[in-house]
Amino acid sequence: MSDEASSPPEAATPAWVRPLIVVAVVLLGIGILSLREDVAAPVARGVVAPVFTLPSLEGGPPVALEELRGQVVLVNFWATWCKPCEDEMPAMDRLYRALKPEGFEMLAISVDEETDPVHEFRQRLGVSFPILLDPAQNVAGAYQTTGFPESLLVDQDGMIVERYIGPRDWDHATYAERIRRLMQGG
Repeated sequence: MSDEASSPPEAATPAWVRPLIVVAVVLLGIGILSLREDVAAPVARGVVAPVFTLPSLEGGPPVALEELRGQVVLVNFWATWCKPCEDEMPAMDRLYRALKPEGFEMLAISVDEETDPVHEFRQRLGVSFPILLDPAQNVAGAYQTTGFPESLLVDQDGMIVERYIGPRDWDHATYAERIRRLMQGG
């Protein structure tokens, strides 16, 4: 028995097939990548807060987070139809009034589609902090909010220090002390 008889015959592959297979695999890979949705990095502690510019309920020039660099800012996402949002607003206003003279800023971002309920809400509760409007929820989406209320504490360098999901008793000494420490650089 010879060696030729015991080995399997080689398949004759035309020279043009190999490049065709390579091209097909590359095109398949490109197709799969183009169908993949881009996944945003998590907006969490230690990450630079996404920048935004939104119109103010009061009118005037739009408010840009970037312009508040150097200040500690509490960014709060809320809606008029959200009862827990309403419940935390008086404490938020007390915190804002107490710390504003020390350089603290608060931006309450309403995700309501209409402004009339936001005006009525503000008047009824008598809050003094700035209210911004995000009816398309573009900024809420950029911050990856999961519900309302949701707040993010941003330091002077624009870094997220903490994310708070759900209502808080904002005028509690714990929150005021934490914000004061941040304003002092710690």
